[in-house]
Formats: sequence, structure tokens, C-alpha cells
Amino acid sequence: MMNAEDPSPFAGGPMAQYTLLKRRYQQLLDRSAPHTVNRWLATAGLIAVFILRIVFAQGWYIDAHAIYLLNLLLAFLQPKFDPSLEADLMADEIEEGGAEEREPQLPSNSKDDEFRPFIRRLPEWQFWLSVTRATVVALVCSLFSAFDVPVYWPILVVYFFILFALTMRRQIQHMVKYKYVPWDFGKAKYGGKK
Repeated sequence: MMNAEDPSPFAGGPMAQYTLLKRRYQQLLDRSAPHTVNRWLATAGLIAVFILRIVFAQGWYIDAHAIYLLNLLLAFLQPKFDPSLEADLMADEIEEGGAEEREPQLPSNSKDDEFRPFIRRLPEWQFWLSVTRATVVALVCSLFSAFDVPVYWPILVVYFFILFALTMRRQIQHMVKYKYVPWDFGKAKYGGKK
């Protein structure tokens, strides 16, 4: 028989508990959204705890975590609409002779006065959430010896730094070529009187 106060047939069941936990987790995330600096400080602390765990456990867990974080960083620095892909599509259309048949579009050259904001491929919120989740998963995995795959660490460290240098060099060249800056400090801010 169902209660008048609780219309759910699974009031005390596992699905209700899961839904309640999921709702509380989402509320916690929603409350943390405007506190960017505090969120990143907490994540940096979590990464420091993970690194301390690696040092004291003398494990090899950091390799996959660092490469995943590098992948997230690259997605964070890239624009949502890649100008190099648009340039390639335009070149293909011109070669095929279809450039004349296209309908006119809004101006997109950098010399126009049109405001074009930088839209990230991976927004800051998703970047933070992914970094935090990955660090928590890596920290939990470091508690179990089954995930400790032994590797020769100097090669792994050199591999990571070479990978980081090459990918960041390519990303910076892309930024310079297509004239975009993925961060907003140092840019002019236009706003009314406060």
C-alpha cells in the first residue's frame, strides 16, 4: 500500500536512494559553479594528494592520468569551430567548382569589425569536472595493486614531456596562424559603469 505523503512506489528502495544521491550530487555541483577559483584550488589540492599517494606508494599510476589531463588541456585550448577545417572545406569547394553556387554568408575575416567571441571546444566547467573526476578515479585506482603496472619511469617521464612539448608547439602555431587567444586575461573588457 502506498503512503499519501510519498507517492513513489520505491520510496525506500535502491532506486530512490540512487535518485536522491544523484540529486544531491547535482545540487553540490550547481552550488560550486560560480566559485571558479575555489573549485580549481580544491582540484589542485586533490592532484597534490594524488601525487603524494604516488610518491609514498612508489607506484606507476600517474602516466595515464597525466596523458588524459594533457588531452583535456588541448581540448580546452582549441576553438569549438576549428578555422583550419573551415579553410580546408573552402579549398575543397573551390577545387570542385562549387564555391560559386554557395549562398552568401556573414563575414568571418579577422579584418572585419564583427565581434567573434572565442568559444572553446571544451568549456571551463566541463574541463574542471573532467579533471576532478579523472583525479578521483586515479586516486581510487591507486589504492589497489591490480592497477599498478610497473614501467621504467624515466622513459615514461621523457615520453610525457616530449608529447607535451610537441602538442603545445603545434597548438601555439595553430593559435598564431589563425589569430585567436584562448584566455581572456589581458583582453579589453567593455562594460558600463558599475
